[in-house]
Amino acid sequence: MKVLDHIGIAVEKIEPLIPLFTNVLGLKLDHREELPDRQLRVAVFKTIKGTTAIELLEPTSPESTVAKFLEKKGQGVHHIAFRVGDIESEMNRLRNEGITMIDSKPRPGAHDTTVAFMHPSSTGKVLMEICQHKEE
Repeated sequence: MKVLDHIGIAVEKIEPLIPLFTNVLGLKLDHREELPDRQLRVAVFKTIKGTTAIELLEPTSPESTVAKFLEKKGQGVHHIAFRVGDIESEMNRLRNEGITMIDSKPRPGAHDTTVAFMHPSSTGKVLMEICQHKEE
């Protein structure tokens, strides 16, 4: 694990929270993206000097996993993501360490990444993601 890449926060609506993250907290709205296959809208905020981002996750369908999370737990931290250099090697290493992976193989993620999720039953009930950025 290279660094804490981002913290994903499940929200009902992204738009009302933009002033909090930009004006109040001073973060930069880096980009927005829609992931139709995941029924999800994403907004990514970055700190000026930091490497860790905040990723707001808004469901676009009541059937999405984020909508189900919101229904069960309400708005809040959804997952934490660690940046890795070689996602397939890291997935194999994690499996060898006894971690149950949700994803059997890496899949496309937001902001030009490849991602895989670890099952919370293996990670102290916290949903964790590993992500590899395209440039790495």
